[in-house]
Amino acid sequence: MSTSKQLQMKGIRKAFSGVPALRGVDFTVQGGEVHALLGANGAGKSTLMKILSGAYTQDEGAIIIDGLQANIASPGDAKKLGIHCVYQEVDTALVAELSVAENVMLDRISAKGSRLWINWGKLEKEAEATLARLGASIPVRKKAGELSLAEKQLVLIARLLTEQAKYVIFDEPTAPLSLDEAERLFHVIEQLKGEGIGIVFISHRLPEVFRICDRITVMRDGERVFTEPTADTNVDEVVHAMLGRVFEEEYPKSDAPIGDILLQVDGLARGRSVRNVSFEARSGEIVAIVGLVGAGKTELSRLLFGADQSDYGTVKVSGREVRTKEPADAIQGGIALVPEERRTQGILVGDSVQHNLSLPLLNAFSRFGFMSGKKESNNAHAVIGKLGIKTSSPQQQTAFLSGGNQQKVSIGKWLPTDASVYLFDEPTKGVDIGAKSDIFRIIGQLAEQGKAIVYLTCEFTEAIGIADRILVMCDGALVKQFMRGEATQQQLLLHASGGKGEQV
Repeated sequence: MSTSKQLQMKGIRKAFSGVPALRGVDFTVQGGEVHALLGANGAGKSTLMKILSGAYTQDEGAIIIDGLQANIASPGDAKKLGIHCVYQEVDTALVAELSVAENVMLDRISAKGSRLWINWGKLEKEAEATLARLGASIPVRKKAGELSLAEKQLVLIARLLTEQAKYVIFDEPTAPLSLDEAERLFHVIEQLKGEGIGIVFISHRLPEVFRICDRITVMRDGERVFTEPTADTNVDEVVHAMLGRVFEEEYPKSDAPIGDILLQVDGLARGRSVRNVSFEARSGEIVAIVGLVGAGKTELSRLLFGADQSDYGTVKVSGREVRTKEPADAIQGGIALVPEERRTQGILVGDSVQHNLSLPLLNAFSRFGFMSGKKESNNAHAVIGKLGIKTSSPQQQTAFLSGGNQQKVSIGKWLPTDASVYLFDEPTKGVDIGAKSDIFRIIGQLAEQGKAIVYLTCEFTEAIGIADRILVMCDGALVKQFMRGEATQQQLLLHASGGKGEQV
């Protein structure tokens, strides 16, 4: 490990509205090191990295880079110092209307006066070559907004490769990637490490942390509580440091009685992404639909919710057909969706927690066009208490919540509605193990209330733990069904990767 370069954060403190988020945190990453930064949602790791990347300014403390104190007051300052980020929420970092090449080379073409001297052919060739380093063959003239989540992630990673990065923050980089794409990313990280670049790796997937990281730092309640070489610790020790207690994965119990069919889907299709999908979900039943990235799970959830239009097929709730031309039709028909991309589709990050929790209830809380502040406040306090949402107040801006608490808001807004069918698309994406248990508990309670749950995920262990039935999706079609207790991870991967099975 190289020690010629070093980034130090010393005594970093930060508070929001008087509530401490960081309490004198020390953190160091060496050049040529992959250093994992872990912690439960709300531990402070994202705030610490936002200070390092210039999105926030610390209240106290110092940042020292290669022996010199740095003043980072903006993301531009951070980039000039060689600090780059690969964010979990890829849509917030890409410009949808620009081409892939322009997004890869964005820092260069956005420099003052640069557009007067750009050789666009050379730029496109350089972007293409950079993507090739990642093993990606994405058309460089295609608009970024037309890409899949996995492709957007690769474009974002390619962008930092074009710059002279000294330190790179990877925030949940594998969350939207397939197994093969994650392997490719690990190879790239090894390349960067070999070139002497210091890497901060944030992930809730502990197996990959132990595989690629040299050191592990754990934060809890705004403080650094643990730093050890990866080789000198283990998963149990790290989890205990994260939670302050011993943790055992808990899934909803299968005590909820399974009743009549609530959701019936017949021959639903849209192009090649969803092909002739038919299934049902019963009252009190948790049906998991599993598949790899690109299998069509998200596209299916969007069709069921009316966010996209199907080519043909029918959706029925409690025996009545729901013609979902738009999400309002699905909501009226009793269907709720917790989407994969919570920050862009599940919540309004610029609005308060209270307003987000009121979104599906605006008509119920309004009279003559005016909102009832009391009803909105009472609803917010009830849902916050029920789900244990950690917020300084119902008026706090949702953007400042941790990922897990944002997800609880995305779920919580549906709880006071009359929805009978709940669609969860990758609900634990970017969520720590403690918040996962809370989400599983909420889903279990919904099943006990007689709701039908459709749980779409690429996390096979979650499907095995949570589902009464598992349906495997591959290339837009359902290819296999397993009842509770029948499936193994190996069997699910085999069918999900097209190795075996016929359409069901």
